[in-house]
Amino acid sequence: MQPACALAMDVAKAAQRALGGMLIFAGISHLTFARRDFRAQVPDWVPLGKDDTVLASGVAEIALGASLVFADEARRPMIGKIAAAFFVAVFPGNVSQYVNRRTAFGLDTDAKRFARLFFQPALVYWALRSAKLSSSPSRLPRLKSRHVDDLTRIASGRTH
Repeated sequence: MQPACALAMDVAKAAQRALGGMLIFAGISHLTFARRDFRAQVPDWVPLGKDDTVLASGVAEIALGASLVFADEARRPMIGKIAAAFFVAVFPGNVSQYVNRRTAFGLDTDAKRFARLFFQPALVYWALRSAKLSSSPSRLPRLKSRHVDDLTRIASGRTH
């Protein structure tokens, strides 16, 4: 494997594991200290009770986060795509919090609640991008050998 490809895959793994850790933390917070705040995000049209929805989504986040952290290389692309789908699925909760002017997580103004809406697409992108890069090296952009030689030379400390 070319050094640049290995570096890109290491970065992708780190990004996916960081996302997994964040999901595990968020899931635990659903079940414990932030439960009340998460209830504020559950849209009124969800057929389950708000607390049941928060508990179920917390368990799902812990499972998804653990999968991102511990999955083998072959399953990471699929799990990254599932994480992206999860972020899309819970986006209506962020919209509901904004539309219904519900204060939670320090989002106590319309401007703050509106700004929060833009973080969800970033999470979707993060999940998809790490899923794409963690797949086989053949899907990574090919570098010309002279670029790989330059990167190898620079990494080893040689200047000429």
